[in-house]
Formats: sequence, C-alpha cells, structure tokens
Amino acid sequence: MHANPASNDAILASITGEADALRDTLLRLSNQNSGSFNVDGVDAVGASLLTLFAPLGASAETIALPQYIATGDRGERSSRPIGHARRLRLRPEAPLQVFLCGHLDTVFGAAHPFQQARWLDADTLNGPGVADLKGGLLTMLLALTALERSSLRERIGWEVLLNPDEEIGSQGSAPLLLEAASRHHFGLIYEPAYADGGLASERKGSGNFDLVIEGRAAHAGRNPEDGRNAIALAAELALQLHRLNGQRDGLTLNLGYTHGGGALNIVPDRAVLKFNVRTSQPSDECWLDDQLDLLLTRANDRNGFKVERHGGFTRPPKVVSAGTAQLQALLGDCGRDLGLELQFRPTGGCCDGNNLAAAGLANVDNLGVVGGDIHSDREWMRWSSLAERARLSASLLLKLASGALHWPLSTPRP
Repeated sequence: MHANPASNDAILASITGEADALRDTLLRLSNQNSGSFNVDGVDAVGASLLTLFAPLGASAETIALPQYIATGDRGERSSRPIGHARRLRLRPEAPLQVFLCGHLDTVFGAAHPFQQARWLDADTLNGPGVADLKGGLLTMLLALTALERSSLRERIGWEVLLNPDEEIGSQGSAPLLLEAASRHHFGLIYEPAYADGGLASERKGSGNFDLVIEGRAAHAGRNPEDGRNAIALAAELALQLHRLNGQRDGLTLNLGYTHGGGALNIVPDRAVLKFNVRTSQPSDECWLDDQLDLLLTRANDRNGFKVERHGGFTRPPKVVSAGTAQLQALLGDCGRDLGLELQFRPTGGCCDGNNLAAAGLANVDNLGVVGGDIHSDREWMRWSSLAERARLSASLLLKLASGALHWPLSTPRP
C-alpha cells in the first residue's frame, strides 16, 4: 500500500513554518547552560525536551546514570554526578524500529563566558550548543512530528534517547546505547552536519588515558639523590608516547594535560599525565595497549617509581558497514528529491554513532543542523538548515512508512 504522494509533500512543506515557530525555543535552549557537569542545567534542558515531545504521545522515562569517574591532579580517583538521561518510546510492536539519539550536554561549563545566543545575520545564529546539539534536538522533533502526521505512521516504531554525557564520552549512557542497538533496525543521530552540509561516513575511535606517576620526595638541595622525580619520569613517558605517532596508519596520540610538583626546593613525588588516542581500525586498540604495557612495565621496574594507568577506549572506530552504506544511499536519494546533494566523507571526530556501529546498528550520525566552529565561542548554525535537515529525516521516515523505500526487515538485528 502506498500513501498519496501529495500527502507526504504537504507534510514536508509544513515543516518550514513549524521550524520558524521554534526560533525562541532554540534561543532558550541555547541560553540554558548545560555543560556536562552542570546537573541542574542538563536536567532543565531534558525537562524542556520532554515537554516539547509530549504531544507525540510517546511513553517517557527519566533515567539516573552512574557518576562520572575521573583522575584528579594528585592522582586520586573521584566521582562527579551527571544529569539524567531521557528516553521516549512509541509503537515498540511496529515492524520497523528506528532509534534516534541526541545529547543534552555541551562543552561550555557554567563558568564559561560563552552563555548567550545572538543573531549574526538573518540566517546565522551564534550560541552555545546551537549546532552541537540543541539545534539537532529540534531537527529530530520536527522529523518525528512529520511522521506522526502520516496516516501510515503505524508501520514505524521509534525510540529517542537524550543522553546527558556525550561530550565527556558517554561513560554513563553507554549501556543505554548498547541496549538500544539490540532492538532497532537502524539509527539516526543528530550531531551537526559539516559547515558545507556534508555528512560523516567513517569515524575514528577514541580513548582517554591517565597515568599517575609516583616518585619519592626529597630536599632539592640537601639530598636530591634520595628523591625520585615524578615530573622527570612523566616527561620521559610523554616523549615516548609522542613517538608512537606515525608508527601505525591513522593512529594519533595527543598529550593533552600534565600536572605535578609544587615548591621548587622539593623533588616532586607525584605527577599526572593525560592523553587522548584516535584509532582507525579496531586492531589499533590492541596495538596501543601493548605499547602502553611495555612502557609502563619498564617504568615500574625503575627503583622507587610506581606508575598506574586509568581510563581506556570509550568509542571504537566507526567503519561503514553494509547496513550503514545502505542507509547513506537511502538518505542520498531523499536528499536529491529535496534538492540536496549529500556528500559523505570520513572524519577524525567521534560520537555516539561509534558506539552504535560497534554494537552492530547501522546509523548515520550527523543529521542535525548545518553549522561550524563547534566547541568554541564562535559556534554557529545556519537557521534555514533546521527545516532543511528536518525535511531530510522526515522524508526518509515517510517514504519507509509508505513503502516508497524499503529496509530489509529480514536482516537479523544484533
């Protein structure tokens, strides 16, 4: 059975007006600080989204997540609370199940000076999270609203996850992503599109590592030979780690943070070294682990020193599977019908799409608004892209509901 094409055209055409009505909503969402550790702010954005989604009639859950574990400047392990995840589900019995995801948090903490959105011109909005990812949340909302206006909506069931910790690696929400991957046919994630409107194909994987180096304090003048300088060993390890760059195709290691010492007349007994690793292939993780084990074994064999390692890989590399390639092709067809020539290309960035792909779920993960300069106070979005990208997702969903496009339902889900 096929829906009257004009009915879908009318639904898609209505999105422009609905997007325009959300101008003030996006400003309010942007102006509400939701840095990853601003629990009240993240939860305020989550509550606002539940209100916005309520007319769609989905069941809604508020889910508490484990606290975030981190390494402090003295090597201590400490925990910090994070906000709640929000999950909405509608028609879990439908033959086609679609997972949609976007995050509530931003990289801008409550004390960051970048707190207010402003118009740079009639079509360019600058503000915290306007592209990454609050504009994407509204893109998702508009697309699902369009689906719910279709007389054939019963063929598609959907689940939305709004997680509070994507910008810090989805440590707490990773089990929810894994669970969702097991019960859906494909995923749509609303990270921002590239500034030129392109979409991501392959993504690098990522891991964050902390090394806590313990030495021995001593007087820097009277008996320095009795000390064991933790900063000196940290420097040696940093150089050895940096030299891993270029040893394996596509793997990069960035030394991002170090802390240690105090008074200059004391041999420092403690240092902390933190770094990020980006991987291109799943086998890169084993190789890097082997290199770290070798370096740390040698360091720990030195008299008077102890080195502990914390952290690990949180996002496997996203390799384009056959299912993801098919989803890209379907979106490309929908884009051409809307006058969009979508270009897919690799990126070194990573997101929740990595986790979903590793769990076997085909997904495209930057279906949000077109924008750029994310993670900086220059972050911007093209306002007209809100309606444009909502029409793209809505077109895919409406065509699948009508039978104009097909997803291989016989393919087993993981």
